[in-house]
Amino acid sequence: MAAPSFRFTHFDLKAQRAGTIIEVTLSAVNNVRLMSAVNYQRFTEKLDFKFIGGVAKKSPIRLVIPEGGHWHLVVDGEGHHGLADSAVRMVSAPSAGTAPPARKQA
Repeated sequence: MAAPSFRFTHFDLKAQRAGTIIEVTLSAVNNVRLMSAVNYQRFTEKLDFKFIGGVAKKSPIRLVIPEGGHWHLVVDGEGHHGLADSAVRMVSAPSAGTAPPARKQA
């Protein structure tokens, strides 16, 4: 499987419920892209894909999971000076249970 030509950090958020709020902390301006599993696969295959987010000029930023399912978050430096250090945490979930922290993958 081909990968994009720019560096990025991938967070597999696993299964999430609609309405879950995630908070992304960055050390510099970067792109933040929240994607469904299908769109993440398209991203890794260099195909057109859809995402929520965009250029994050301040940190932290919060994004809301729009629908239940398996989600991925990508932080990348495409069009910027480099790849920022980044971290993701679940701020709130729509149910009483809180999702486990996301794992960083290369």
